[in-house]
Amino acid sequence: MASDSPVQTPTAAAAPDPDIRAVGGDADLFAQWLVGVRTGFNVPPGGDPKEAPDRFAGMDLSRTRGVFDEGRCVATFRSFDQELTAPGGKAVRADAVTAVTVSSTHRRRGLLSRLMTEDLRAARERGDTVATLIAAEYRIYGRYGFGPAASATTLEIDTAGAGLDPRRTGRPEDLGLPGSIRFADAEEVRKIGPELHDRFRRLHPGAIDRDAFWWDRFTGVVRWSDDPPVFHHLLYTDAEGVPQGLASYTIDETWTHGRPDNLLKVRSLIGATPAAERALWHHLCCNDWVSRISTGKRYPEDPMVSLLPDPRAARITDQWDFLWVRPLDTAAMLSSRVYRTDGELVVEVRDPLGLSDGRFLLTASPEGAECVPTDRSADLTLDTGVLAGLWLGERSATLAHAAGELDEETPGAVVQADLLLGTGRRPWCPDGF
Repeated sequence: MASDSPVQTPTAAAAPDPDIRAVGGDADLFAQWLVGVRTGFNVPPGGDPKEAPDRFAGMDLSRTRGVFDEGRCVATFRSFDQELTAPGGKAVRADAVTAVTVSSTHRRRGLLSRLMTEDLRAARERGDTVATLIAAEYRIYGRYGFGPAASATTLEIDTAGAGLDPRRTGRPEDLGLPGSIRFADAEEVRKIGPELHDRFRRLHPGAIDRDAFWWDRFTGVVRWSDDPPVFHHLLYTDAEGVPQGLASYTIDETWTHGRPDNLLKVRSLIGATPAAERALWHHLCCNDWVSRISTGKRYPEDPMVSLLPDPRAARITDQWDFLWVRPLDTAAMLSSRVYRTDGELVVEVRDPLGLSDGRFLLTASPEGAECVPTDRSADLTLDTGVLAGLWLGERSATLAHAAGELDEETPGAVVQADLLLGTGRRPWCPDGF
């Protein structure tokens, strides 16, 4: 018998919002989070499950979060403590952001904005000076106040066409340098590398610290299935026997018509002195069985090119914005570096998240600086992302003004900014994270 009451069509319950969880010390949650990272980066989600405990034990997971929906990790985010070298050699506290993914099934839902905003606010409250990240997609991170602050360049050197003297030995004395070069094993590199790198990074604005786990992976103490092949390591020591430079590389072996035609790939080359860098590059270019060298991530204007009798033998194969920086404490950031000359500048800073905005008086000198909030009229008005590039020395105020990225409120302020903020060499960050 039919009912005369209206037919009730059942309605589906609204899907619950995805749940943001802290991974912390939960190994099972971390394993799910790893799958989410691999899925978000479009790599096979399986990986080697035997590696999960090593990753879990070696990584700082205190600020690692995932978004979970119906039992799957659909977005990932991690930050950790970092030191970033400012012009002048001082290291500032940074909130390093990494492992940022959102699965294709959950994009455009504001998940990244929630994760990023919460992390940056916590970093500001914690007292971090800046935040950093390596941007895979250019157009995303400006929304959160980041800006390009240190570029990277990769070159390929044609060693046969470089015009090097065929009588070269590859030893430092070819260049009139003292000291010697020898091979080092992974154990020695693990022992001396951290102290050598600490001396190196103090000389280079944009460089970041390398923690113990970084060195464990680099030297093979911990190896993962996606790690590159084992490296060769070259150590340069000065006339007193002090380690001053380290080059690590692999070689792709190729034979053409019965002759070696190998490609040498530099994985890392650091020097605590210019002489160390020159000696190591010279040695690499003198390898008889190598016809090409891929330099890895180098300075935007690497002085290594000038070592070649024919600099055209080094051609740029890639060049891109690499390290992005976001001010968290504008006054502390501008106070952390040295400046080319004495002077004052008032900057009005706009921040999309309201974390580091305001008007600040910078009193600068080659010995240091002071920066405080002020009621004085602004000389320049700019966004946090533009300020980041100016602060580290990657950008010039003149070019930013020409691009419409900052406003000159006081005539001559753009020139004054370049006089104060300019650096002799653009910043360089050799490491990803």
